[in-house]
Parts: sequence; C-alpha cells; structure tokens
Amino acid sequence: MAIFDELTTSSSTFLVIALLLVVGFEFVNGFHDSANAVATVIYTKSLNPTMAVVWSGICNLLGALLSSGTVAYSILFLLPEELVNNTASLAGFVMVFSVLIAAIIWNLATWYVGIPASSSHSLIGSILGIAIANSYLTDQWSVHWSRITPVFLSLIISPILGFCGGALLLKLLNKEPENSNGQVPPWPIRLMLITTCMGVSFAHGSNDGQKGMGLMMLVLVGILPGLFSLNMHTDPLTFTRLMISSQNAVTLINQESFLTSEQAIEELTNYLKIDSIFEYQKLYPAVSNRLDKIAHQLASRSNFNQIESDKRAQLRSDMYLVSGVIAKLERHGELEGDLQKKLLDCRQQLDRATKYIPISVKVVVALSLGLGTMIGWKRVVVTVGEKIGSQGLNYSQGGVSQVVTALTILLGDHFGLPISTTHVLSSGVAGTMFASGSQLQIKTITNIALAWILTLPVCTILSALLYVSGMYFVK
Repeated sequence: MAIFDELTTSSSTFLVIALLLVVGFEFVNGFHDSANAVATVIYTKSLNPTMAVVWSGICNLLGALLSSGTVAYSILFLLPEELVNNTASLAGFVMVFSVLIAAIIWNLATWYVGIPASSSHSLIGSILGIAIANSYLTDQWSVHWSRITPVFLSLIISPILGFCGGALLLKLLNKEPENSNGQVPPWPIRLMLITTCMGVSFAHGSNDGQKGMGLMMLVLVGILPGLFSLNMHTDPLTFTRLMISSQNAVTLINQESFLTSEQAIEELTNYLKIDSIFEYQKLYPAVSNRLDKIAHQLASRSNFNQIESDKRAQLRSDMYLVSGVIAKLERHGELEGDLQKKLLDCRQQLDRATKYIPISVKVVVALSLGLGTMIGWKRVVVTVGEKIGSQGLNYSQGGVSQVVTALTILLGDHFGLPISTTHVLSSGVAGTMFASGSQLQIKTITNIALAWILTLPVCTILSALLYVSGMYFVK
C-alpha cells in the first residue's frame, strides 16, 4: 500500500516499538484489572481459572467492541495539544514512550508484590507528568486542570461508591449464604456469580480497554496519518452532513476571514492553550477560516478515501482544533441561540470523523487484556479473596461486589470518565466485609491505600523525568 511506502526506517521502528509498548501496557493491565474481574468466581470455585479467564476475555472483547471511544479521547484530551497534533515529531515520540514506560514500570512493581494497583491511576499520573514536564521545557503552563479535575474526582469518588454500595446492597439483601468450605457452590449461586463476573468483565472492556485504544490511536494517527487520521469508513450520508454543517457554521458566523491559514491555526491553538495570549476578535474569523477550508476539501466528494492521503493529516488537525475551540466556547458559556445550535451540531459531525476507534484496534487491546489475565491472575485473586477481610470471600460478598463494580464502571463509561476496576472492586469487597461484620485486615487495606495514594505522584514524577531526559538526549 502506498501509505506504508511512505514509512522511513526510523518511523517504522518507532511504530513497532510504540505499538508493542501499548500492547504491553494492556497486557500488564490484565494482571491488575482483569484479574480483579475474575477474582470472585475463581476464589469461590464457581469457575476454574482457565474457564474464568476465557469467558472474561470474551466479555472484555465484547465490551471493547461495543465501546463508544469517549473515554479513550477524554484521556488523550489531558495531553498538551501541540504534542497530540505532532505525534510524529521527536517530542511526540518521547511523550508516548515516557507515558507507557512509566505506567508499565509501576504496574509491574505493584503486581509483583500482589497489590491491586490501578492502571487507570498510573496512566493518568504519567500523562500529568508529561504536561508538567512540557510546561517546564516550553515555559508555558500545559496542565489543563479544568479537564483533569473531573478525572481526578471520578478516581476519588468511585472507590467510595464501591465501598458504600457494597455495604448497603449486602445489608439490603438481609441474607447471607454460607460458604461451602471450598466446594463448588449450588448452581443458582454459581450462575449469579458467573453472571456478575461477566458483567464486570464487559464493563471493564468498555471503559478500561479504551485507555489503551486511545494511546494506540495516538501512535497510528501520528505515524500513519493517511490511513488513520480520519474515519475512512464514514458513510456518504454522514460525510455530506459534515460538509453541510461546516458550511452552515461559516454562513452563520458571517465574518469574513482576513487571516491566512497559518494565522488561523495559530489563533485556534493559542486559544486552547492555558494562560496564552490571543486576540478574541480574531477567534471567530479563525474558526470560519478553518471550517471553510474543511468544507472546501469535502465538496464534490462522498467519502474520505477520495481525499489525497497527504492532505488527511492537516484536515484532521483542522477538525480537531475547531472541535476543541467549540467545546471550550461552550464550557465558558460563550455560545447561545442559533449559533450555539449550529456550532454544536458541527462539532458533533467533526468528532464522528476524528474520534473513532477501528475494530482492529479494539480487538488487539481486548486480546492483550485477556492474555494478561491468563498469565498473572493468581497474585491479585489471592489478595482480593483472602487478604482484605479476616475471613475468606463468601458468595454474597462476591456477587454484591461485582454488581456494584459493574454498575460503577458503566456509569463512568456513560459520562466518558475513566474508572479503576481495581479500586472499585477492592473497595466493594471491603464494604461487604465491613457490612457482614468481618474484620478488615489492616495491613492489606493499608497497602492498597498506599498504592492508591502513591500511584499518581510516583507515575507523574517518573514520566516527567523520562520525558525531560528523553528530550535532552534527542536534541
């Protein structure tokens, strides 16, 4: 294919290494998060380990395949725009390597000691480290606290929901079946545990799997823009809607653009940066400039395949910038009336073309999660089953904790927020233990809490150091 012929030796090498790192991250993610999903059915002997991880992998795959991609791009939205839009640059290469290596190192370290650490925390901490390091190197603040705050809140609130939800639901059941001393549970209870386990696995695939998808798309768009910059499977009707919505927005803005393409791009980029200087009176002309360019490129065409491959990267960049600017204007209450309606419709059409996840990417990420679970499930299963409470996990506690976990993750998926399966399930188990009068093992709870507290700062520092060091060596 001509697109692959454009690859240089260095970019091909980076592509292979970066994709292997993404797969490695999701593989290690399976040690933690997917292992938590199967912990209760394995510990209660509802399923043998092989069957549990196979079924969990299938449900992870289904969850990933049916996911919207919202969480994937909410994660990428935390990164500095200049790096996201220039992944193929040296800074972009160093960014991807730093994020993935920092997260993988911490995940492996916590898995080795059997602590249910969160891959979500490690990834977000690594991304925060990149933003801080980029601020240091460019002398311009790159940390988007308005975007990071909802993510932080979801990571803080979700374990609380897990603990309280687990305790409350167990109390509401008002009946606690006894364990059968290591024997296979009766089939009704077994069916309940298996069903809730599959629910957690599905929810995990739909939310947690998206983090790896976002990183993989970041790499593919940067190295193979002709193939992955735009959703090449966009149907003609959606394609036409995008063109019309762009034209309508230009007409409604009704401001003649006196800016060159370079000036318009600079203006939009500056508006999206934090504490940057931009001229507000040039903002709408800049939006009109790029939308007019987008509409012009789409005119007389019926799909993205008809656009020259070397022009797709810039077209995506324009769409990404305009979409981000419209989103920021909406958040700040700058839009109203018909203008708000038209611009929001335009943004929706732009996002359909750029914020997508190919089926192949979903399958690779889901398989990586499943394989990681098969290799490393035992350490985490023992921790969840035996070391949180003074007594082993029983049927009711296992089922209740899984129901609460699945619902919490799906709630986060609905709002496009990352949720840690690890901490929600661990908190849910702890909540059921507390509600049933089982004394919590302080040592294990302390270790889990320490992992929760330390993950963000450790990964932030590690990725920042890796990024600064990497930029020093590539210059």
